[in-house]
Amino acid sequence: MIFRDRLDAGRRLAAAIKEKGWALENGIVLAVPRGGVVVGAEVARELGLPLDLIIPRKIGSPHNPEAAIGAVAQDGTTFFDRRILGLLGLREEDLAEMVAGEIKEIRRRMKKYRGREDYPASYEGKKIILVDDGVATGYTLRAAIRSVKNMFRPEELVLAVPVAPPDTLEKLSREAGRVVCLLTPVDFYAVGQFYEDFAQTTDGEVVSLLEELAFFRKSRP
Repeated sequence: MIFRDRLDAGRRLAAAIKEKGWALENGIVLAVPRGGVVVGAEVARELGLPLDLIIPRKIGSPHNPEAAIGAVAQDGTTFFDRRILGLLGLREEDLAEMVAGEIKEIRRRMKKYRGREDYPASYEGKKIILVDDGVATGYTLRAAIRSVKNMFRPEELVLAVPVAPPDTLEKLSREAGRVVCLLTPVDFYAVGQFYEDFAQTTDGEVVSLLEELAFFRKSRP
């Protein structure tokens, strides 16, 4: 299976969720910027739900910032690969400055995309669908799942992604209540290999989709 683009992936995800018959009327879609927002917007449209963001950021190795060793979400919830930390001789405390820097960047992006850092109180206890355009290591989504549980104590938490490697999806399944994944290839190299069009999503697209679909914008006095 190859997705035409993120719109196609979002529509297929929404159809798969509908097929399962899960009652998610009292729900909200939380999407990971930037590409995940395009997928999440289609899920939100098809299911008649509002759209908002969750912004996890990877934590790179101090010696090689491009090599992920964990991730953090906006409320400070972190996930670290303890095996890799051990191999590198690192403790979580050693990464406190990097974590703080990523949280600062998350807050900057929250304001840029949403105009505010906080979430509406009405998200508490919601049924939440967490969406991204695909998964590789799963670090950022594991931080996001834990953050959503901490912040909102959701009635139901569904992870919905178009594609993920089987071992990563198994680990994510242990943390999310329910999981929808359309494709779990063994030969996985990068998310983009499963899209015909995997063009970069712009900041303007993210803001435009939120203006169309975000509950918190429509609910402002």
